[in-house]
Amino acid sequence: MAQPEMAKQVGGKDATSDAGVAKVDMKFEIVVLPVSDVNRAKEFYKKLGWRFDAEFDNGKDFHIIQFTPPGSGCSVIFGKNVTPAAPGSAQGLYLIVSDIEAARNALLDRDVEVSEVFHNDGAYSGTDEPYLFGQVRVSGPDPEHRSYRSFASFKDPDGNGWLFQELTTRLPGRIDTSATTFASTNDLASALRRAAAAHGEHEARTGGQRDENWPDWYAAYMAAEQSGAELPK
Repeated sequence: MAQPEMAKQVGGKDATSDAGVAKVDMKFEIVVLPVSDVNRAKEFYKKLGWRFDAEFDNGKDFHIIQFTPPGSGCSVIFGKNVTPAAPGSAQGLYLIVSDIEAARNALLDRDVEVSEVFHNDGAYSGTDEPYLFGQVRVSGPDPEHRSYRSFASFKDPDGNGWLFQELTTRLPGRIDTSATTFASTNDLASALRRAAAAHGEHEARTGGQRDENWPDWYAAYMAAEQSGAELPK
Protein backbone atom coordinates (compact mmCIF):
# COMPACT_ATOMS: atom_id res chain seq x y z
CA MET A 1 0.00 0.00 0.00
CA ALA A 2 1.11 3.59 -0.58
CA GLN A 3 2.93 5.26 2.24
CA PRO A 4 1.69 8.62 3.62
CA GLU A 5 3.77 11.64 2.66
CA MET A 6 4.40 12.50 6.30
CA ALA A 7 4.81 10.09 9.19
CA LYS A 8 2.22 10.58 11.90
CA GLN A 9 3.35 11.55 15.35
CA VAL A 10 2.93 8.85 17.99
CA GLY A 11 3.40 9.79 21.62
CA GLY A 12 5.31 12.88 20.58
CA LYS A 13 7.81 10.86 18.49
CA ASP A 14 8.27 10.35 14.77
CA ALA A 15 6.49 7.06 14.00
CA THR A 16 9.17 5.99 11.51
CA SER A 17 11.92 6.21 14.14
CA ASP A 18 10.01 4.17 16.71
CA ALA A 19 10.23 0.82 14.93
CA GLY A 20 12.43 -0.84 17.54
CA VAL A 21 10.11 -0.14 20.46
CA ALA A 22 7.85 -3.00 21.57
CA LYS A 23 4.24 -2.34 20.69
CA VAL A 24 1.02 -3.40 22.36
CA ASP A 25 -0.62 -6.17 20.31
CA MET A 26 -3.74 -4.97 18.53
CA LYS A 27 -5.35 -7.94 16.82
CA PHE A 28 -8.01 -7.14 14.24
CA GLU A 29 -10.97 -9.20 15.42
CA ILE A 30 -14.33 -8.22 13.92
CA VAL A 31 -15.85 -6.84 10.72
CA VAL A 32 -19.46 -5.68 11.04
CA LEU A 33 -21.63 -6.42 8.01
CA PRO A 34 -24.76 -4.32 7.40
CA VAL A 35 -27.64 -6.60 6.36
CA SER A 36 -31.38 -6.13 5.90
CA ASP A 37 -32.52 -9.68 6.71
CA VAL A 38 -30.60 -11.34 9.52
CA ASN A 39 -31.89 -14.87 8.93
CA ARG A 40 -31.24 -14.69 5.18
CA ALA A 41 -27.66 -13.55 5.85
CA LYS A 42 -27.25 -16.35 8.39
CA GLU A 43 -28.23 -18.98 5.83
CA PHE A 44 -25.86 -17.50 3.24
CA TYR A 45 -22.80 -17.54 5.50
CA LYS A 46 -23.65 -21.04 6.69
CA LYS A 47 -23.81 -22.03 3.01
CA LEU A 48 -20.27 -20.73 2.54
CA GLY A 49 -19.12 -23.28 5.11
CA TRP A 50 -17.89 -20.66 7.57
CA ARG A 51 -17.78 -21.53 11.25
CA PHE A 52 -20.95 -20.50 13.09
CA ASP A 53 -19.62 -19.04 16.34
CA ALA A 54 -22.47 -17.42 18.19
CA GLU A 55 -25.98 -16.02 18.09
CA PHE A 56 -27.85 -13.87 20.56
CA ASP A 57 -31.43 -12.67 20.11
CA ASN A 58 -33.40 -10.90 22.82
CA GLY A 59 -36.56 -11.40 20.81
CA LYS A 60 -37.24 -7.69 20.53
CA ASP A 61 -34.75 -5.13 19.36
CA PHE A 62 -31.37 -6.87 19.32
CA HIS A 63 -30.11 -9.83 17.30
CA ILE A 64 -26.44 -10.59 16.59
CA ILE A 65 -24.68 -13.46 14.78
CA GLN A 66 -20.98 -14.24 14.34
CA PHE A 67 -19.24 -16.34 11.67
CA THR A 68 -15.55 -16.97 10.99
CA PRO A 69 -14.04 -17.90 7.59
CA PRO A 70 -11.88 -21.06 7.55
CA GLY A 71 -8.36 -20.35 8.78
CA SER A 72 -9.14 -16.73 9.66
CA GLY A 73 -8.28 -14.97 12.89
CA CYS A 74 -10.92 -12.34 12.14
CA SER A 75 -14.69 -12.89 12.28
CA VAL A 76 -17.76 -11.16 10.87
CA ILE A 77 -20.85 -10.16 12.78
CA PHE A 78 -24.21 -8.91 11.59
CA GLY A 79 -27.64 -8.52 13.04
CA LYS A 80 -30.31 -6.08 14.17
CA ASN A 81 -29.27 -2.76 15.69
CA VAL A 82 -25.55 -3.47 15.43
CA THR A 83 -24.55 -0.86 12.81
CA PRO A 84 -26.00 2.31 11.28
CA ALA A 85 -24.47 1.48 7.87
CA ALA A 86 -26.77 0.84 4.92
CA PRO A 87 -27.28 -2.86 4.03
CA GLY A 88 -24.83 -3.94 1.35
CA SER A 89 -22.49 -0.99 1.85
CA ALA A 90 -19.51 -3.06 3.09
CA GLN A 91 -17.21 -3.43 0.08
CA GLY A 92 -13.63 -4.50 -0.55
CA LEU A 93 -13.60 -7.32 2.01
CA TYR A 94 -10.55 -9.43 1.17
CA LEU A 95 -10.13 -13.14 1.85
CA ILE A 96 -6.52 -14.23 1.37
CA VAL A 97 -6.10 -17.68 -0.22
CA SER A 98 -3.08 -19.69 -1.37
CA ASP A 99 -4.92 -21.27 -4.33
CA ILE A 100 -7.54 -19.03 -5.90
CA GLU A 101 -8.93 -21.63 -8.27
CA ALA A 102 -9.47 -24.06 -5.39
CA ALA A 103 -11.15 -21.34 -3.32
CA ARG A 104 -13.42 -20.37 -6.20
CA ASN A 105 -14.34 -23.99 -6.92
CA ALA A 106 -15.16 -24.55 -3.24
CA LEU A 107 -17.83 -21.84 -3.47
CA LEU A 108 -19.16 -23.08 -6.80
CA ASP A 109 -19.53 -26.55 -5.25
CA ARG A 110 -21.77 -24.93 -2.64
CA ASP A 111 -23.89 -23.25 -5.35
CA VAL A 112 -22.55 -19.80 -4.51
CA GLU A 113 -22.25 -17.38 -7.41
CA VAL A 114 -18.66 -16.16 -7.81
CA SER A 115 -16.92 -14.27 -10.59
CA GLU A 116 -14.29 -15.72 -12.87
CA VAL A 117 -10.68 -15.30 -11.75
CA PHE A 118 -9.25 -11.98 -12.92
CA HIS A 119 -6.11 -9.85 -12.70
CA ASN A 120 -4.76 -6.44 -13.62
CA ASP A 121 -2.47 -5.76 -16.60
CA GLY A 122 -1.37 -2.24 -15.68
CA ALA A 123 -4.50 -0.23 -16.54
CA TYR A 124 -6.44 1.21 -13.62
CA SER A 125 -9.21 3.37 -15.11
CA GLY A 126 -12.14 1.56 -16.64
CA THR A 127 -15.76 0.55 -16.26
CA ASP A 128 -15.45 -2.64 -14.23
CA GLU A 129 -16.45 -2.89 -10.58
CA PRO A 130 -13.66 -1.33 -8.48
CA TYR A 131 -11.19 -3.51 -6.59
CA LEU A 132 -7.66 -3.18 -5.23
CA PHE A 133 -6.14 -2.39 -8.66
CA GLY A 134 -8.74 0.00 -10.04
CA GLN A 135 -11.63 -0.60 -12.43
CA VAL A 136 -10.16 -2.94 -15.05
CA ARG A 137 -10.56 -6.69 -14.62
CA VAL A 138 -8.61 -8.86 -17.07
CA SER A 139 -9.91 -12.41 -17.42
CA GLY A 140 -7.85 -15.21 -15.90
CA PRO A 141 -5.22 -15.36 -13.16
CA ASP A 142 -2.04 -13.32 -13.28
CA PRO A 143 0.05 -14.95 -16.06
CA GLU A 144 3.09 -15.17 -13.77
CA HIS A 145 0.99 -16.27 -10.76
CA ARG A 146 2.51 -13.50 -8.66
CA SER A 147 1.26 -13.02 -5.12
CA TYR A 148 -1.34 -10.27 -4.61
CA ARG A 149 -2.27 -10.24 -8.32
CA SER A 150 -5.14 -12.72 -8.87
CA PHE A 151 -8.70 -12.19 -7.66
CA ALA A 152 -12.28 -13.49 -7.73
CA SER A 153 -15.31 -11.76 -6.25
CA PHE A 154 -18.70 -12.62 -4.77
CA LYS A 155 -21.45 -10.89 -2.81
CA ASP A 156 -23.85 -11.78 -0.03
CA PRO A 157 -27.62 -11.35 -0.58
CA ASP A 158 -27.47 -7.68 0.47
CA GLY A 159 -24.56 -6.93 -1.86
CA ASN A 160 -21.73 -6.76 0.67
CA GLY A 161 -18.71 -7.38 -1.53
CA TRP A 162 -16.03 -10.02 -0.94
CA LEU A 163 -12.88 -10.75 -2.94
CA PHE A 164 -10.51 -13.68 -2.92
CA GLN A 165 -6.89 -12.59 -3.34
CA GLU A 166 -4.21 -15.19 -4.05
CA LEU A 167 -1.11 -14.79 -1.91
CA THR A 168 1.72 -17.26 -1.42
CA THR A 169 4.66 -14.95 -0.67
CA ARG A 170 4.25 -11.77 1.34
CA LEU A 171 6.28 -8.65 0.66
CA PRO A 172 9.18 -8.05 3.07
CA GLY A 173 8.16 -6.49 6.35
CA ARG A 174 4.57 -7.73 6.15
CA ILE A 175 5.00 -10.57 8.64
CA ASP A 176 6.93 -11.35 11.82
CA THR A 177 10.11 -13.03 10.56
CA SER A 178 10.62 -14.77 13.90
CA ALA A 179 7.44 -16.82 13.55
CA THR A 180 6.13 -19.06 10.76
CA THR A 181 2.51 -20.07 11.08
CA PHE A 182 -0.16 -21.57 8.83
CA ALA A 183 -3.82 -20.83 9.33
CA SER A 184 -5.08 -24.19 8.09
CA THR A 185 -3.98 -27.64 6.98
CA ASN A 186 -4.76 -26.60 3.39
CA ASP A 187 -2.35 -23.65 3.60
CA LEU A 188 0.34 -25.89 5.09
CA ALA A 189 -0.18 -28.56 2.41
CA SER A 190 0.04 -25.94 -0.36
CA ALA A 191 3.26 -24.56 1.14
CA LEU A 192 4.73 -28.08 1.29
CA ARG A 193 3.87 -28.67 -2.38
CA ARG A 194 5.57 -25.43 -3.43
CA ALA A 195 8.62 -26.31 -1.32
CA ALA A 196 8.71 -29.79 -2.87
CA ALA A 197 8.64 -28.35 -6.39
CA ALA A 198 11.39 -25.86 -5.56
CA HIS A 199 13.45 -28.56 -3.86
CA GLY A 200 13.23 -30.72 -6.96
CA GLU A 201 14.80 -27.88 -8.94
CA HIS A 202 17.42 -27.50 -6.20
CA GLU A 203 18.38 -31.20 -6.45
CA ALA A 204 18.55 -30.94 -10.26
CA ARG A 205 20.99 -28.03 -9.97
CA THR A 206 23.18 -29.98 -7.54
CA GLY A 207 23.63 -32.96 -9.85
CA GLY A 208 20.48 -34.93 -9.07
CA GLN A 209 21.81 -36.28 -5.79
CA ARG A 210 19.29 -36.99 -3.06
CA ASP A 211 19.43 -34.24 -0.43
CA GLU A 212 19.52 -35.94 2.95
CA ASN A 213 18.91 -32.58 4.61
CA TRP A 214 15.68 -31.96 2.72
CA PRO A 215 13.66 -31.30 5.92
CA ASP A 216 15.96 -28.37 6.77
CA TRP A 217 15.75 -27.08 3.19
CA TYR A 218 11.93 -27.31 3.21
CA ALA A 219 11.75 -25.49 6.54
CA ALA A 220 14.05 -22.70 5.35
CA TYR A 221 12.13 -22.33 2.10
CA MET A 222 8.70 -22.22 3.74
CA ALA A 223 9.81 -19.70 6.38
CA ALA A 224 11.45 -17.47 3.78
CA GLU A 225 8.45 -17.67 1.44
CA GLN A 226 6.06 -16.62 4.18
CA SER A 227 8.21 -13.76 5.47
CA GLY A 228 9.14 -12.42 2.03
CA ALA A 229 12.87 -13.13 2.53
CA GLU A 230 15.15 -14.38 -0.24
CA LEU A 231 14.33 -18.00 -1.08
CA PRO A 232 17.04 -20.67 -0.80
CA LYS A 233 18.40 -22.01 -4.07
